[in-house]
Amino acid sequence: MNQWGASQMVVSSGTYDCASLDGFVWMNGSIHGLVTYVIRHDALEIISIDSLQENKGIGSSLLEEVEREAKRHRLKRLTLITTNDNVHALAFYQKRGFRLERIVTDAVNVARLEKPSIPLIGNNGIPLHDEIVLSKQL
Repeated sequence: MNQWGASQMVVSSGTYDCASLDGFVWMNGSIHGLVTYVIRHDALEIISIDSLQENKGIGSSLLEEVEREAKRHRLKRLTLITTNDNVHALAFYQKRGFRLERIVTDAVNVARLEKPSIPLIGNNGIPLHDEIVLSKQL
């Protein structure tokens, strides 16, 4: 949870306390990754995913686990939200079969009203304003 600054996640689909959500932990002696999710209607929505070591397969393993969980529940798709500045995440998810579904214009600006600690400038110096919804059909 320290990676996020707080366990509260505010996105266009709702406000979540990630510490209380269902999820999976990737461990090898200590925690190296965490994914949290909610199930709604026909989809499993990934709320947070975090890998403490890049390029070790941790994020991919966590995605595979939530996909198995969605299939166990006979859900038809996975969804997630990322921000307009997160080009690294956009590449990561698209390589794993996710498609761009829609842009929620000004969603981060709205979330910032509830969680003022959300920065104005994101990764690579990109102003942080919008959310991008991605989905993967199962």
